[in-house]
Amino acid sequence: MTDFGTNLVAMVTPMQPGGTLSEPGLAGLLDHLLATGCDGLVVGGTTGESPTLTEREAAGLVRSVVAQAGSRARVLAGVGTYDTAASIRRARAAEAAGADGLLLVCPYYSRPTQAGVIAHCLAVADATELPVMLYDVPARAGLAMTPETLVELAAHPRIRAVKDAKGDLFEAMTVMTRTGLAYYCGIDELNLPYLACGAAGLVSVVANVAADRTAALIEAVHRSDLGRAREIQASLLPLTDAIMRSGPGVTMAKAVLAELGVIPHATVRLPLVETTPTNLPDFGQEFEVRAARSA
Repeated sequence: MTDFGTNLVAMVTPMQPGGTLSEPGLAGLLDHLLATGCDGLVVGGTTGESPTLTEREAAGLVRSVVAQAGSRARVLAGVGTYDTAASIRRARAAEAAGADGLLLVCPYYSRPTQAGVIAHCLAVADATELPVMLYDVPARAGLAMTPETLVELAAHPRIRAVKDAKGDLFEAMTVMTRTGLAYYCGIDELNLPYLACGAAGLVSVVANVAADRTAALIEAVHRSDLGRAREIQASLLPLTDAIMRSGPGVTMAKAVLAELGVIPHATVRLPLVETTPTNLPDFGQEFEVRAARSA
């Protein structure tokens, strides 16, 4: 296991119909995720609806997940915002709540220079004793972390990994060969290519439903069984399409989990709106059986 595990799930945040956080829903989701093979839990990231979580809610979620997961999985707290001071507060609160590490997204919306990105990330990394996984997601942040920026940040002793949602394998391999950063694929459609190129693992939205399959994919690549890995990746295509390509991943993942009975409600907070995956019948029966067994 790395600092963060290998089969990480970008957890949804279960909510009641009125939008309040659901402790029973969270407990049921965690039972499901731990039973199906997640060894890393990312709490309060994009899929956890971080922009709508208060600092108090975010810290409380970390505390609850740490208490239930115990030693069975690493817990990473999403702490990045476009405000460095707020990110530092969230990082310190996550450390106090027992998190094992931090997920730090590239500062979004304000579109700083690369010098600003570096200063922001170093300030947050300096604020706690926890290892940091950077999150490079230009489609959401409005800018990318350049390879030169990642190489410079890798010199910080607590910056250990990158969640890559950029999708540029050339740049990923360039940084991997020039640093000791552990790479994690942050695009479910590209899990197999990233693993084949040396990624340490995945931070997967699809793993909310199919963590056993993402675990099997990682294992197959580690065994150098490319044929089996291709079979597993292909078997995930309908689910990946439903969750990641039919609408916002957060809303679609919650809709599938609610349909399968893993969480009681598919509630999301505005500006997201609840939805239903129209192609669920294509794979619903198979995943319903697996969800019931892991509940």
